Amino acid sequence: TGSLTLLERAERAIPSQTQTFSKGWTQYPRGAAPVFAARADGGRIWDVDGNEYIDWPMALGPLLLGHNHPAVNEAITKQLANGVAFSLPTRGELELAERLIDWFPFSERVRFGKNGSDVTSGAVRVSRAYTGRDIILCCGYHGWQDWFVGTTTRSLGVPQSVRNLTIPFPYNDGDFLENLLTKHSGKVAAIIMEPMGLEPPVNGFLERVRKLADHHGAVLIFDECWTGFRIHRQGAYGKFGIAPDLACFGKALGNGVPISAVVGRADVMECFDQAFFSFTFGGDMLGIAAATAVLDVLEKNPVLEHVSKRGENLIHGVNRLIASYDLASFVRIDGYGARHFINFSGDGENGFLLKSLFQQEALKAGILAAAWHAPSWAHTEEDVEITLEVYEAVFADLSRWLATDGLKNHLDGSLVTAVFRKP
Repeated sequence: TGSLTLLERAERAIPSQTQTFSKGWTQYPRGAAPVFAARADGGRIWDVDGNEYIDWPMALGPLLLGHNHPAVNEAITKQLANGVAFSLPTRGELELAERLIDWFPFSERVRFGKNGSDVTSGAVRVSRAYTGRDIILCCGYHGWQDWFVGTTTRSLGVPQSVRNLTIPFPYNDGDFLENLLTKHSGKVAAIIMEPMGLEPPVNGFLERVRKLADHHGAVLIFDECWTGFRIHRQGAYGKFGIAPDLACFGKALGNGVPISAVVGRADVMECFDQAFFSFTFGGDMLGIAAATAVLDVLEKNPVLEHVSKRGENLIHGVNRLIASYDLASFVRIDGYGARHFINFSGDGENGFLLKSLFQQEALKAGILAAAWHAPSWAHTEEDVEITLEVYEAVFADLSRWLATDGLKNHLDGSLVTAVFRKP
């Protein structure tokens, strides 16, 4: 009731009642789900009504170490005593830049932002400056700025002339990309892509992208806001051995404190001297301090191994439950240990009815069930076991309800909806 009361107030104060679509009430069955959080710690979150949940979405992925990690909190607290924003650049931002250059062998220069959208947009702008070209080829999700979001169903407010300059291509389809580059020969400034989404690259795909970018004189940008520090300490370069010209990092870099970075080749990055990429909080010291602490923890601890193991156990457990309750026609799980999604279909509502019921019932049992998992260093094997016990009860219910054609009769709240809708 506390959440729903606040939601009524928010409807009079905040468009969409959230600052981030993927955190809003449309992503959970309204009326049967929490809407507002009060606090979080480790791998847990509490809503404003005092209900405790195992937190699997972890603020959309940045909390690789978990909520309130001691090393990050200590670094922030120490920095607070010395100031947060300054009228000059700081030694801290220089030292973090130098460290990232050492961390990523292909990197020679670094610029900082606050969100992933900052650095992906900066990388696109500097690529246009470097090449003198306009067209961008993209694959994946790259933030809210006009150049990208104009390719989605959230394009309201983006001029058609801007939308025409960015062309999406499907992942793992080298022929499609090659045809685009040939069609727009001499006009493509950059290929920007998530080097891995929920499926791995097929043999030779990333190598082919690298060769195509070189052949056509396009800047290759890896958007690693998700893969960075999750699939390997050195991101896609460490995992696959393919070096981009520029790479964009966010999310896990600050473990919940806003900071992002674009790193890459000196000759391209030095175009930032003239291409405008400048904002008041680009180098604020809370983000710099947090990122420095995150790198320290990653160097000293097997964080990625822990995260991957927890995630693989979740994937294995969910697949076992899908088989046990004969739900393969309705439920599947996609992704890898550090990031995976439970997808639903076959319910007459594009999967949203089954998803809503799954979330509703798991929430009742103390799981913040976004239907996807971003495991952290703070999550324990006990968290995994508890989650799978809850999911087993939920899947048993779904299987029974499907057999009796009574799904809608069990929905206590509203159907969830997608942030991006099919055109």
